Amino acid sequence: MKDKVGIGILSFAHGHSGVYCQVIPTLPDAQLVSAWDANPERGQANASRYGLELRAQAEDVVNDPRVDAVIITCETNRHADMVELAAAAGKHILLQKPMATSLEDCDRIVRAVQQAGVKFSMALQMRHDPVNKKIKELLDAKAIGNVALVRRRHSLGVLLDPNFVNGPSKWHIDPAANIGMFFDEAAHATDWFCWMLGKPVSVMAEIDQVITHASPDDNGEAVFRFKHGEIGLLTLSSTTVAAINTTEIYGDEGTIVHDHGDAVSTNATVPPHACALRMIRKGETQWTDLQIPIPPQHGERLKNIPRPFIDYVRGLTDQTIGLEEGRAVVEINLSAYRSAAEGRRISLPL
Repeated sequence: MKDKVGIGILSFAHGHSGVYCQVIPTLPDAQLVSAWDANPERGQANASRYGLELRAQAEDVVNDPRVDAVIITCETNRHADMVELAAAAGKHILLQKPMATSLEDCDRIVRAVQQAGVKFSMALQMRHDPVNKKIKELLDAKAIGNVALVRRRHSLGVLLDPNFVNGPSKWHIDPAANIGMFFDEAAHATDWFCWMLGKPVSVMAEIDQVITHASPDDNGEAVFRFKHGEIGLLTLSSTTVAAINTTEIYGDEGTIVHDHGDAVSTNATVPPHACALRMIRKGETQWTDLQIPIPPQHGERLKNIPRPFIDYVRGLTDQTIGLEEGRAVVEINLSAYRSAAEGRRISLPL
């Protein structure tokens, strides 16, 4: 086993790449090596900032023998091309969400990874959040009995921000590059639902441009049904001035409430003594604060992504957010768009 896992960066298009590049040099068993970007100016600025060698072609990164794994943070519709390139070169892969913009491209990714036998993980930070891990533990332990209804809200104000709409991140709202804001941002909540309750068996949705014309869609609501009858409600707004992103889980033996679930989306200071996670059970008259700190910034969640990936690459763990999970998110969110367009319930799998 090498002392340090060499990391290559394939594009700085997605802003989360910067957080990963900040974290990796702090890890004793990983190092940044080289990078490529379709935008040379952006590539040079970030390569200089984080101490990477900028290469003229993506092939130059994946063919570098010092590179053991790549982090792919290009535009979503280019993911399949980059995965195929990296997998063919025998490089392990950390892929930014969503997996792709179509199920056909998801299947290209699955084939490339499986044929090459490389290790693969999706970058979905909600699975690394201590509060979400605790919720998963409570549900697996049936702490609130049989779950009937789950509501999760994911709100942010990016479409009200001219810097997002007109700046370097505007590819996020290009339908060719990224479908729409629901497709992009609801990926987190959709994956969370699958993690907690399994893959839905059906979805109904309303997704539309409601108050802006900056993106193909700005607000959406999806209703999921799960294997054992549970109902899930996913709310996504990209035009939120401020919010307390909240998850409510109702069971026949109790209730779990998670507040301040995504600091970047609240656009307001978290009040002193705020409670991240609380629970009440049948027969109790007071909520129990489960005493889990609220991360001060959204970046704190993102910083949790590189360490598990390096452990996975080094063979220290077999835990990963894999191909099946990544494809499921795309399938479910595309089904939500179909439901909204056709005005009917969509059964899964497609």
